[in-house]
Amino acid sequence: MMELTEYRIQLIMNLETSAQDFRNVCLAVSDPYAPIEQGGWNTHQLAAHTRDVDKLVYGMRARRTLEENNPQFDNFDGDAYMAEHYDSREDLRSMLDGFAANVSSLANILRGLPAQAWARDGKCEESEVIIKSGKTSAILDGLRRFFLFLVLPKWELNERCKPTQE
Repeated sequence: MMELTEYRIQLIMNLETSAQDFRNVCLAVSDPYAPIEQGGWNTHQLAAHTRDVDKLVYGMRARRTLEENNPQFDNFDGDAYMAEHYDSREDLRSMLDGFAANVSSLANILRGLPAQAWARDGKCEESEVIIKSGKTSAILDGLRRFFLFLVLPKWELNERCKPTQE
């Protein structure tokens, strides 16, 4: 049990740190509207998408799993959502500050959870059931996915964009 508790603590810390690192990397990019790769999204779009996925997918699923018994989650089409809702005029710093604050808020909620709260279930159309009984829970599964979602875009930004020199 101690090993699982330590894993949860590390996962929460990594989630919060990754969100803050993602924020900082995005803000350091000299031109947030330059495509990250030819024909691809730019830093501003990637930041908006990451914020939306936190708000509408992983962060929301973790919160609902804590509040509801066996919640059902709809699929999320990130490309369709971006096509309909993306606003290139949205302030990048405000967007990223809100994103990092939302992740930090979730991390604080998760830090205060009793052990039994981590075993709550949820279902999603994308993967039928997002949890398996035992050591994995809907909350841990979602956090792992979200952590990977945060780490990969940050790596792409670090590798492909030139940050502003201070």
